Formats: sequence, C-alpha cells, structure tokens
Amino acid sequence: MYLLRRKLRILLSRGSYSIFRHAATGAGGGAGAGVRSGTLQKMREWHSSAFSNKFLLFTNVGISLTLSSVGDILEQQLELYNNEIETYSSTRTRHMATSGVAVGIICHYWYQMLDKYLPGRSMRVVAKKIVLDQLICSPLYISAFFVTLGILERKDAHEVWEEIKEKAWKLYAAEWTVWPVAQFVNFYWIPTHYRIFYDNVISLGYDVFTSKVKHSPSHLPMTTATSSTMKKLTTQQA
Repeated sequence: MYLLRRKLRILLSRGSYSIFRHAATGAGGGAGAGVRSGTLQKMREWHSSAFSNKFLLFTNVGISLTLSSVGDILEQQLELYNNEIETYSSTRTRHMATSGVAVGIICHYWYQMLDKYLPGRSMRVVAKKIVLDQLICSPLYISAFFVTLGILERKDAHEVWEEIKEKAWKLYAAEWTVWPVAQFVNFYWIPTHYRIFYDNVISLGYDVFTSKVKHSPSHLPMTTATSSTMKKLTTQQA
C-alpha cells in the first residue's frame, strides 16, 4: 500500500511538471508570436503610410535617391578595380544622388499623369503608355539628369548642352534596349504607387551604366569643354 501511494505521488508530480512545462512553453511561444505579430503589424503600418498618397512623393524620391547613390558606388568600385580612377569620390556620389531626386520627382508626376489620361490596362493602353514614355519622359529625364549635374559641377549652359549632345544619345539608346519590355510589366501589372520602386529596382544596373556614361572622359574640343576655365584664366592674366 505504501509503495502504491509512493508511485502515485511520483506519477502526479511528473504530470504536474509536464503540465507546467507545457504551459510555460505555450506562454513563451505566445509571447514570441506576439512579438512577431507586433513587428509585422508595424511593418504593414509603415508600408501603408509610405506608399499612401500623402507620402508617396517622398517615398519615391527617397527610393530614387538611394538607388542612384548605390549605382554610382558600384560603378566607382568597378572603376577602382579596373584602375580607371585612383580614389573613391563621395562628391560624385552626392551629385548622382541629387540627380536621382530630380528624376524621382519627374517620374512620380509622369506616372500619375499617364494613369489619369490613359486609364486601364488593355494592350492598346499599355502600348500607348510605353511609346509616350520612351518619346517624352525618357528625353525629359535624361536632360534633367545632365542639367542637374551641370549645375552641381558649376558648368555654364553651353558646356551642359555640349555634354548632352555628346553623351545623352548613349543613355537614350540604352533606354530602348531595356525599358520597353520592363515598362510593359510596369504598366500592365504594377499598381501606380509601386511603379517608381519597380523602376529603380530594375534600373540599378542602368544606374551603374548612367554613372559610367556621365563620368566617361569627354571628347569635346578643348575650347568647348573648358570654356569657363579659359575665360577665368584670361581674366586673371588681364
């Protein structure tokens, strides 16, 4: 009888320990799940806020600025590896980031205007958007890119125009090889508020190429490429 009661107490103690352990594990799991759920909820709230109409412009500009910077950093690392430049230039990256702001603003309003005047996702509408994007927006933002950098680099209007004539066609030719297909996906499947995010993810490689074209050696005549410098030297000598 004594042995039976002892075995019963042992079984009960093991059972209570097992129940306690499962309860504790369940509580811990519930706490962990609660933390994960709270994190996901905050991410959803941030996403909803960032891509809302109220903050969409700032989000698009921030994305464009960031990936323009990343594109230039990657290009400079490649140039360093190939011994094309001696040191990394943070000023160059800041200038490219600023140009990304200008391009981000243009694209933000351009996509909104396209969807306003050409609503829908039919093949006919998508084809019109692609053609208009290539014929109007691409030349516009390529020009804005060179003008923005020209201002930052303190070039005069003539120097900026000569650089556009020399280099812009390379970027525009690349646009026709990359973007018609990419923009078909963009206009057919991607909602308006995600389009610049999609653009910038796709164009990261294009941003590397853009930085390379912009900072490649100029083949303009010396009298044109250095007109401002020559004017300053002439003034100083006088």
